Amino acid sequence: MAECMLQRPHSGSFSVRRSDYMSKQNKHIGIITLFVLPALLFYGTFNVVGIVRTFIYSFMDWKGISANRTFAGFGNYIELFGDSLFWNAMGNNVILVIVSVAIQLPGALLLALLINQELKGTRFFRTVFFMPMLLSTVATGIMWILFYDPYFGLIASLMQKLGLKSIAFLEGRSSMPSILFVICWQFIPFYMIILKAGLTNIPTDIYEAARIDGANGKQCFWKITLPLLVPTLRSAAVLQLVGSLKYFDLFYVMMGGAPNRATELMATYMYKKGFTEFRMGYASAIAASMFILCFAIACMFLYITRDKEGA
Repeated sequence: MAECMLQRPHSGSFSVRRSDYMSKQNKHIGIITLFVLPALLFYGTFNVVGIVRTFIYSFMDWKGISANRTFAGFGNYIELFGDSLFWNAMGNNVILVIVSVAIQLPGALLLALLINQELKGTRFFRTVFFMPMLLSTVATGIMWILFYDPYFGLIASLMQKLGLKSIAFLEGRSSMPSILFVICWQFIPFYMIILKAGLTNIPTDIYEAARIDGANGKQCFWKITLPLLVPTLRSAAVLQLVGSLKYFDLFYVMMGGAPNRATELMATYMYKKGFTEFRMGYASAIAASMFILCFAIACMFLYITRDKEGA
């Protein structure tokens, strides 16, 4: 009768293999750190240090062009809370947030569903839909200023051919909706690409199984697509919230707060206080308030949506 002898591995060989594994891991960590370090240095220098210095300057009375800085305590914040122009600008930011979430996200989802279909010409429309994002913000603003011109603009010409009276889109009450339309036109393609990536990650096997069970397209959307797309929608909504609260570009290029502060945003108001009136301390207080507001709303939104997902 043969006996099977099981030999236990020597503890020495195990320790050698473990040390080799740890050395390889440390080597990989070192390589990763080496590649990440430049980005961390750039981020820390221009973001973290900038945020800290903004909060420091917000407690000072400083013109921004001189070395004389006077400690003002909470004076800038007290003035800010009583500044009606600042609250008007914040109200415009809130309008921008509502429009972004209510129009940009559904529009982007509709386009993403369209280009996700295996239809003829999908690649062409995918390129066409994304074209607004290829233009710089300044070029987009100038282009739409020319389109909106009530005398020589493209829209005015089309309205005249249709027998309609031309409208001064960038004057009076129509100025805010006109800029909001341009912002939606520019940023819907950006969120379309994000949602298209989310749709691509949904396994096709789930749809095939649902169709075998008799589910139609509407049921597949509400029971499969939308629930599995919630994490992507959540990320896109956070980007919209934060981006709308700190938005600056098109409002400044197209209107600059006119007419009569009707299109003023917190960022454009901050810019004017800092670089037009040379009240850098007060502008830093506005910037610090914007940072706190964006951070608080983003954290609150992520917390609420996390609870809903858990439920």
